[in-house]
Amino acid sequence: MGMGMGPGMGMGMGRLMRYSRDDLPRAKVTKELLLRIGRYYKPYWKQIALTLIAVAVGQALSLVPTMMTKNIIDVALPQRNLALLARFALLSFGATFVLGLMGVGESYLNTWVSKQIICDMRNSMYNHLQYMSMRFFSNTKIGEIMSRLNNDVSGIEGVFSGTIIRVVRNFCGLLFIAVTLVSMNWKLSILALFIVPMFVAPTRRVGRTRWRIAAETQAKLAELSSIIQETLNVNGAMLVKISTREKDEYRRFSEINREISRLQIRESIAGRWFRMVIQIFTHLGPVLIYFYGGYLFIQGELTVGAIVTFVAFLHRLYGPIGELTSVHIEISRSMALFERIFEYLDLKHEITDAPNAVEMPEIKGRIEFENIHFSYTDEQETLKDISFVIEQGQMTALVGLSGSGKTTITYLLARLYDPASGTIRIDGLDIRDVKIESLRSQIGIVTQDTYIFNASIRENLLYSKPDAGDDEIVQACKIANIHDFIMTLPQGYDTIVGERGTKLSGGEKQRISIARAVLKNPRIIILDEATSSLDSLSERLIQDAIKPLLAGRTSIVIAHRLSTIIAADQILVMDQGRIVQRGTHEELVMRPGLYRELYEKQFKAKAAGELG
Repeated sequence: MGMGMGPGMGMGMGRLMRYSRDDLPRAKVTKELLLRIGRYYKPYWKQIALTLIAVAVGQALSLVPTMMTKNIIDVALPQRNLALLARFALLSFGATFVLGLMGVGESYLNTWVSKQIICDMRNSMYNHLQYMSMRFFSNTKIGEIMSRLNNDVSGIEGVFSGTIIRVVRNFCGLLFIAVTLVSMNWKLSILALFIVPMFVAPTRRVGRTRWRIAAETQAKLAELSSIIQETLNVNGAMLVKISTREKDEYRRFSEINREISRLQIRESIAGRWFRMVIQIFTHLGPVLIYFYGGYLFIQGELTVGAIVTFVAFLHRLYGPIGELTSVHIEISRSMALFERIFEYLDLKHEITDAPNAVEMPEIKGRIEFENIHFSYTDEQETLKDISFVIEQGQMTALVGLSGSGKTTITYLLARLYDPASGTIRIDGLDIRDVKIESLRSQIGIVTQDTYIFNASIRENLLYSKPDAGDDEIVQACKIANIHDFIMTLPQGYDTIVGERGTKLSGGEKQRISIARAVLKNPRIIILDEATSSLDSLSERLIQDAIKPLLAGRTSIVIAHRLSTIIAADQILVMDQGRIVQRGTHEELVMRPGLYRELYEKQFKAKAAGELG
């Protein structure tokens, strides 16, 4: 069909898939990257500030129960004062109760902010991808796109709800506890804090390791998504079954799935030896506190309550230190995901409106191709010096062998691609000087492979004109010879058609596609092999439906069956990207050349079929 697609034209697709190799770049937390991430957080700065204030206040409040324990041991119990005991106990309970309420509010706020940012980022990526050229979609696996939109975007949810909140919570906790310990006894606090450097040393190396593994895991998840998408959709599943490749596909799936499990285990284990050593030292700390604190108690420099409080705070001190040292690991992992997301957002839109683009006026229908050259790849030119004119209201047929460039011409007219050189005009206007939406809204396309959504017939029809009324829908379906069939269905226009319209025959899907085009009421209509794979009855019904669709409109028809384009005002015969013949059917069939060869071959095949 003239696509000529091949590898190597993917706008940096090789760069996007590099995560499956060993030469992965290291995660770099740069100022530019942080500012870019910050733009997604900026709209919610009030909620973020309130959350962080709540976290800081909560950490200060969390010291109260432990300090009350010290007062109970050192003051209330020695004095046998029941009133003081009750007061300290009530203060401890009150602080815990308020802390619980604040925790609920903080949890709601940070979850709300995280979900809003995920929503914004996913919307941003989906909107960006909507305007990528067909070249991008032809060269990128759907599983890769799904992985970026789902796995990667969801993966950064913990940046705020986890990483940022953890940093603030643990920093405030570490600061408040350290100040409290020093104020209680500076000698003992030095002993308590001596182990801190042991937490920091290996963190950078562990972070790099986990980032690399996380990036590899995301790449493998994208591969797995591609396999699922390709083999478990209706057409893919049918091909697998017909080709009896179930075992091969299972083997391919299970190999990648096992690799993902292996990588996830490695990511979980990374740094485990480091954490084991730290755990040993965190248990050593209380032993030293009891020993040295006991000595100070004997010397009369410290109370029993102070020793108990020191040990309690010590456990809470090492927790924030361990958390803060592991934050680098989480940040590195998050940066890997952000980089993957921004790679997609940084892809340039190949087909865009010119800075001075204007609205396309209502199209009358004169089309002009002037010296058009185009290629999908650098290796081979798909269209070579294509020039022709279609007058308003004329029907022009494109004829030629597969791969000759017929469909590519229609892609260029709708600006799904832009030519390498040359000019395409509609009603004298260069189509690159008008807004894309205003151009495409006046062009209708009916293709051989009709795409039907897994929705009702009505919803599929309304896709081309969302505000169409019931009368318009019915009239369009009558024109397309599909209304009577729809009325035989149990739910009529509200019948769900299944994935890719599997509950409909090829001819029924095609007529729904024609009805959709009728509803759109385009000024230019393109029919791309609309009847090539249908039985004779379906073909006749569709040809009857096409006649009113083409009436009064400029049309381009790509046809494999030459009998369907005999009435065309002109026929362009294409071969290897060039127009090799042009004229009416009567003119071309009288001349030696490719058209007559194709016609005679089809005529003989038809005659042989009738004789048989």
